[in-house]
Amino acid sequence: MSRNLFLHPTLPGSTQLVLKCAGYETLNDLSTTSAEALSEELGVAISDSENIITASQRPAGPPLSQSLASLVSRSQNFPCSYTAVNTALGGGLPRGRILEISGPPGSFKETLALDYTRIFVEANEEVIFIDTQNMTSLAMIKKTFHTSPAAAYYQDLVRYTHLHTLPDLIIFMHNLLSEIHPKTGLLVLNSISFPFLSHPDLQSSKRIALLEKIRQVFLQASALKNLTIITTSQMSTKLLNADGSPGNFETGAKAVMTPQLSSTYLPKGRSYRLVIVPDSRTTGVVQLLSSPTHQSEAPPPRHQYDISNREA
Repeated sequence: MSRNLFLHPTLPGSTQLVLKCAGYETLNDLSTTSAEALSEELGVAISDSENIITASQRPAGPPLSQSLASLVSRSQNFPCSYTAVNTALGGGLPRGRILEISGPPGSFKETLALDYTRIFVEANEEVIFIDTQNMTSLAMIKKTFHTSPAAAYYQDLVRYTHLHTLPDLIIFMHNLLSEIHPKTGLLVLNSISFPFLSHPDLQSSKRIALLEKIRQVFLQASALKNLTIITTSQMSTKLLNADGSPGNFETGAKAVMTPQLSSTYLPKGRSYRLVIVPDSRTTGVVQLLSSPTHQSEAPPPRHQYDISNREA
């Protein structure tokens, strides 16, 4: 039996689309969920979710019309230049997934985002690069391609834009799907948390609604358009009580660094959250806080990096 849901003709195309948007891609994904949980996640009746699970268990083979190129494209991984990052991601960043890179000022998160930009451009794919905090200039992009085989034509494949306000970001997200061309492979949203920080008076309910809107657009762009998305974010300090509950300056027993934006904007089942923790200007560790496959409550492993010789 084909393990790929989208090679399974007993599942209607509309059902496949709903499942893909929710992050389900293989029969194994469905085998670990219940009809009740699937009903709640997809927003369908329990009888419909039971029919989906039943249909996925029927023997079926891949259609002969499925092209080899589409199979390769769906499973393609993109290793970067940093060994520690590739190890944390299980070999590379899969196409059509979302990667959040968080770290304090001075960490190499922007450098890592530029490295993925180079990799996609060298694969002759278009990159939409959005900078919201003047952290990455055109000069830095040019330097990234200085010794690249794509040095002569990278400007034709990189669409670079500044967005400095939250309304600008929301308008961009509203129009994103129409901006994705057949050659568009990667979206980089550098400092995605900055527009939210520039509006400290934003009500919590409105903030959550905006993050949910971004999540929906990310989900559609990655699942339907096969767009790979990378965001970078600063870190914030979170105070915890001795029992692990949220604390304040009076009750807090310890402080931990967390990504400035909650995971609300990241589609579950399609997203990776990578944190860079530097020990010095060139060394430190990277840690994967969550991934589409990481369900354990145990702390994820930490991977040492050293970017003094590029191969972190």
